[in-house]
Amino acid sequence: MGALATAISKDGKTAVPKVITMLRELKHRGIDAHGVATPDSIFVAKSFEEIMAEKLNSSVALGHNFFKFLLRDHPQPVQGEGFTLVFEGRWFPPPALPEVEEIAKKLRFDPLKKAKHVIDEFDGSFAFAVALPHKAIAGRDALGVCPLYYGENETTCGVASERKALWAIGINNVRSFPPGNLAVVSAQGFSFKPIKPTIQPPLRPMEREAAAKHLKGLLLKTTNDRVYDLEKVAVAFSGGLDSSVIAMLAKICGASVYSVSVGLEDQPEVRFAEEAADALGLPIHLKTYTLDDVETVLSQVLWLIEEPNLLKAGVAVPLYWAAEVASRMGYRVLLTGQGGDELFGGYRKYLQAYRQYGVAAVQKAMCHDVISSHEVNFQRDNQVCSFHGVELRLPFTDRKVVEFSLGLPVSLKIESPKDRLRKRVLRKVAQMLGLPSPIFNRPKKAIQYATGVDGALRRLARGKGLTSREYIEKVFKEVYPRIGA
Repeated sequence: MGALATAISKDGKTAVPKVITMLRELKHRGIDAHGVATPDSIFVAKSFEEIMAEKLNSSVALGHNFFKFLLRDHPQPVQGEGFTLVFEGRWFPPPALPEVEEIAKKLRFDPLKKAKHVIDEFDGSFAFAVALPHKAIAGRDALGVCPLYYGENETTCGVASERKALWAIGINNVRSFPPGNLAVVSAQGFSFKPIKPTIQPPLRPMEREAAAKHLKGLLLKTTNDRVYDLEKVAVAFSGGLDSSVIAMLAKICGASVYSVSVGLEDQPEVRFAEEAADALGLPIHLKTYTLDDVETVLSQVLWLIEEPNLLKAGVAVPLYWAAEVASRMGYRVLLTGQGGDELFGGYRKYLQAYRQYGVAAVQKAMCHDVISSHEVNFQRDNQVCSFHGVELRLPFTDRKVVEFSLGLPVSLKIESPKDRLRKRVLRKVAQMLGLPSPIFNRPKKAIQYATGVDGALRRLARGKGLTSREYIEKVFKEVYPRIGA
């Protein structure tokens, strides 16, 4: 786990100082070591000052901040045959060698041609960059679970794990790197090629019982892939359907599961999480917060998510707390049920689409939301968790789970335009896993409402004579005064 940074100079000047500047902005993602590479040299050190003293010189440069997470993790970049390489993230199931070494082997002799196979053949949450003479290659996993951004100005093209790194070198028009894509980056700019983008698969009619049985098997496999190298794992736990399914799957797979639940004082949903954990036989750490705690943490959260977005802030604050609790208790991996609502029809907006436009519109909306999840959910959640040194793993984002679930007819997820529960096939999986009826028949309540954070943000805004949106934008401008100015 760490941070990736890449810079290509358009004017022929060295790009190394800009990579170092980017890594400084991303030091919260990795403090154990820092590395910089040109296409033919690598220097790894404990401090940025040591790297600067080395006086590396190249118009193409890579950088990495390293956080020692697993025993098999080693500082980067690494040297290949005629190139250097940085990898950020995980493959599932993990390969025999560290991922960055597997990629270096795969890219031998022709990295430009072979880089597409990294995206096409491997599942997981990852991004990578390769330095070659006069150009670089960058790629991202098919769903965009691992954050990656890109942009350019008059002098530089850049790629990085967070937007703030690109802002720091004067690139203001920053965009999310398209998932499942490969880019060749040179002094002329970016050239993208889709390799494994997520698309709507053909629908396959099935009985709900058969669909649930198959889905259960897929989820057990993907959860096992994500916990098998861990002795213990934390789950961001609300007691709702998604988090309960993930927690039970991890428990069945043999992991020592600890549930973490957070929320404001006097929130009944928080207490329900405690009851649900007890029903599942899971230890739980329940921590409550105050209105003052929300106000105190908001600036930090907005700095991490890099957007003045009320909805995203309302989700990010409780996740920030959950990751903080997990980290303090010694847990380095946090599982969440992110992706379940998009795949199985959890949002109420799907009912409105059903009523107004019919089943085809619901199918289209759900697929769109899955494809858009990298910008709506995954980037935010990864960046919040990484701040606490916690690796986020999302079983619902497995390629086979996504393809199978998107291929199921809407009728297996939403029974009618009046379906209060929705997510029917996942509820059947929960029943098969032995979850109690009060859990698998519980209506969805979004995290920002269940934890009370949305209401807290609105109260804070009213206290300052502002709308909630105005309040978020005001705090964001205090955090990032130059962005959008």
